[in-house]
Amino acid sequence: MLKIENLIKKYGNKEILHGINLEIESGDIFGFIGKNGAGKTTTIKCVVGLIEYDSGNILINGMDNLENSLECKKITAYIPDNPELYEFMNGIDYLNFIADAFDVKQDIRMERIVKYSKIFDIHNNLNESISTYSHGMKQKLAIISALIHEPKLLILDEPFVGLDPTATHYLKEEFKNMCQRGTAIFFSTHVLEVAQNLCNKIAIIKDGNIIETGLTNEVTKKSSLEDIFLELMKDEIR
Repeated sequence: MLKIENLIKKYGNKEILHGINLEIESGDIFGFIGKNGAGKTTTIKCVVGLIEYDSGNILINGMDNLENSLECKKITAYIPDNPELYEFMNGIDYLNFIADAFDVKQDIRMERIVKYSKIFDIHNNLNESISTYSHGMKQKLAIISALIHEPKLLILDEPFVGLDPTATHYLKEEFKNMCQRGTAIFFSTHVLEVAQNLCNKIAIIKDGNIIETGLTNEVTKKSSLEDIFLELMKDEIR
């Protein structure tokens, strides 16, 4: 569903990503792990078309994300670590706006809006201005807006930041349900326990290089993901 080949990104003369290679298949929950500044967000922004990259290929469902940008976006949903929503709208208007953008039929969108707003406990707040929402409520609204068109590829940058324990639980359960339906999920996280318990595949990035990747149960068969991560990063900790 998502294939990244030899991705290189530079800022000026400084190379930030040094030939990233990753493949996320339908049904995968793929965890992308690394310290701040390792290249996680840069990689994700290249994938979703927010920043240009210098060389390499990014394929979404077999389509080049540059040559077929619109078609790729139709089947993708992206949630950044700090969602920027239209705060002059109320919650329901924003969700309808997103549903219109993806041509989601009225009956289907309302069914999904009711379902997810109740799951994430903001159903009673949808008629309120987004400007009055807390950070966690904005995060929940962004999540619902990403799920409303049932994307084939869901990309998230630190999705659990700002969510309460109940919302975190239901989001993880929804990830599992989506993958059973064939969705591919690719997300960055600092929560190593969540990555180990939730993801079937993981990749660890360091200084713009993938230094470990594979099936989670194979990567962690001798030790916890936290111990592996700290071992790989120990030269920076000293």
